[in-house]
Amino acid sequence: MTTRSHHKHFIAGGLVLAGALALAGCASMGGKSTSTLPPADAYAPLTDSKGADRGRADIYRDGSGLRIELVARGFGPGTYGMHVHSVGQCTPPDFASAGPHWNPTGAQHGRENPMGAHHGDLPNLVVETDQIGRATLRLVGSRFEGDGGLLDADGAAFVIHAGPDDYKSDPSGNSGGRVACGVIVRGDGE
Repeated sequence: MTTRSHHKHFIAGGLVLAGALALAGCASMGGKSTSTLPPADAYAPLTDSKGADRGRADIYRDGSGLRIELVARGFGPGTYGMHVHSVGQCTPPDFASAGPHWNPTGAQHGRENPMGAHHGDLPNLVVETDQIGRATLRLVGSRFEGDGGLLDADGAAFVIHAGPDDYKSDPSGNSGGRVACGVIVRGDGE
């Protein structure tokens, strides 16, 4: 699958990835939204363990739940697991402070797990030779705030892992170490 020329949709467990849409000017190289999108309700500026900028995830409330517009930078060609984690902390070098996946319903991990999936389970990010990955993610039925919501009392973080998620291994999909992390904070649209 080439992320520039194909518009591929993956649907599983209420989660939709409109894979690597060109975003038609919706995100600049700086990862911030331009005037073609409304201000984000929340966002996560992504950094690696050395504090280098690795992109941004903009989060919007919509009628079915939440939508995430992602621009990830500085990744070599490959496939990377992505998850929303349950704690709004990103302490380097391993970002373990972000806790487990966001899982307000107590599900098992995995988009292919018949008992899953966590609210924080996301499709893999595919990065090609330009070192930039873009994706539009939909978290159908996910709440923005309050008990069980994305922005609950201890917040949440957006994490990119070193390897691909296998979509079935509980609790984390064997996606390897956490290589980029961003605390999700309220945005200009709030």
